[in-house]
Amino acid sequence: MVDYQQILKQAAANLKNCRACRECNGKACAGLMPGPGSKGVGDVAARNYEKWQEWRLCMDTIHESFIPDTKIDLFGRSFALPVFAGPVGAMKLHYGEHYSDAEYNDILVSACAQKGIAAFTGDGIDANVMLAATSAIKAADGSGIPTLKPWNQETIEEKMQLIKASGCFAFAMDIDAAGLPFLKGMQPPAGSKTVQELREIAAAIDVPFILKGIMTVKGAEKAIEAGADAIIVSNHGGRVLDGCAATAEVLPAIASACKGRIKILVDGGIRSGADIFRAIALGADAVLIARPFVTAVYGGGAEGAACYIDKLSAELADAMEMCGAAKLSDITADMIKKF
Repeated sequence: MVDYQQILKQAAANLKNCRACRECNGKACAGLMPGPGSKGVGDVAARNYEKWQEWRLCMDTIHESFIPDTKIDLFGRSFALPVFAGPVGAMKLHYGEHYSDAEYNDILVSACAQKGIAAFTGDGIDANVMLAATSAIKAADGSGIPTLKPWNQETIEEKMQLIKASGCFAFAMDIDAAGLPFLKGMQPPAGSKTVQELREIAAAIDVPFILKGIMTVKGAEKAIEAGADAIIVSNHGGRVLDGCAATAEVLPAIASACKGRIKILVDGGIRSGADIFRAIALGADAVLIARPFVTAVYGGGAEGAACYIDKLSAELADAMEMCGAAKLSDITADMIKKF
């Protein structure tokens, strides 16, 4: 069976732009766009990663022995981990010729479904990106979450037909993609959406609607008003606004204001089971991880993705056991601390 270090080595040979670093911390690819880097000076992706590391886990092993339960119920389904693969699109543009969007999605969506989690899929200006994503989800019996960019209304309506046909159990819009240049250049223009426009999108399909790209309490309140079932605290991996906050910095305030009113997910620099533990302790229900899944697939295909999921599962279970949390709901804010 392939191990994670072998996956990284093979991924480095298959990837363009991405260096398949041992720690995907955003530094080696800072500012690299197209590619996996972040916008402008390129420090936001790196800060996303670093801000999780500032929180230290508080070890406490004086408790009854238990096998940690990492399962979570969300969106009417049960998942083995509070983890989703994040949406990535335009694979050849950003990562080279090794995989098309169709090939990448076919591998990732099915691999995640087989391991008891689910993948968000990407979108792009090429209509084939959404077509490939929704086809992969349909082939996996709806076990995936297509992510729609905030296009103009005509484009949204066209892509929503593909989303409906996929049989997905939820769908998303990455409203943070409003900062991508190719959206701003569309006619009629795409990008930012009003609460009313989002309410209409949420009501278009009878499955949960997830709004990605929330970075303030005010934004979360607007998402609730728009009828979203869940939000993703996200700055688009640092790819849309240079100089913005890291997701770990804004998550606690958003969770404090909105926990129990809407499901709260978070992404940005989450790389390990310890990071997942930190995110849940700070108020998230679950997390998204994107770039490392690209590395895993490019380094080992479906087996690579499964290996990475197993790695996350073992690390999360270890953190829970060593901190005294038998199940996810036992993870509390006092189990992490800044020193």
